[in-house]
Amino acid sequence: MLSDSEGKNAVNLARATIEMFLESGKKMQAPGLMEVFDELRGVFVTLTIDGELRGCIGHPYPDSPLSEAIIDSAISAATRDPRFPVVDISEMDDIVVEVTILTQPELIDVPPEQLPEVIEIGRHGLIAKDGFYQGLLLPQVAPENDFDAIDFLNHTCLKAGLAHDAWLTGAQVYWFEGQIFKEIAPRGEVEEEKFNSCCK
Repeated sequence: MLSDSEGKNAVNLARATIEMFLESGKKMQAPGLMEVFDELRGVFVTLTIDGELRGCIGHPYPDSPLSEAIIDSAISAATRDPRFPVVDISEMDDIVVEVTILTQPELIDVPPEQLPEVIEIGRHGLIAKDGFYQGLLLPQVAPENDFDAIDFLNHTCLKAGLAHDAWLTGAQVYWFEGQIFKEIAPRGEVEEEKFNSCCK
């Protein structure tokens, strides 16, 4: 778990990275930060304007030091999300930056029909995989969209480009947890966002 100060540094690093890249085309070098930023961690950077998604990309698996994963994910969220045009530097005054630090994804080892019983909304994020198809939804997606566990499974499969019920018909489902830090307003204070876990 990251401390509040580490979470603030993570979000500030993401914002600074984006603004440097949009202004100069240069990639920020990983700064010397607290020890946790040298650990291999999965991470996602999410950008929103007035609560609407503006970009979200990350590293699902702990394949890079956290600082490098944040830098890469921040640039990707602003410039490489295929759902959106590249962010313009002028938009950064309106964008809220959010960083989610992930735990190692683990295969959920229960029969498919039992998956909705073990998934905790607000706690778990999901990955659905089948062959070359893979889709991920962060833990905050379910409570933000009022999904129950079946909705969450269905939408994760759709994100992977699979049938909505692929979790019942052979797709592998992995879960992970995320620690979320975000600006309360553009360029504002950084807070940890927590959702009450509940089984629905």
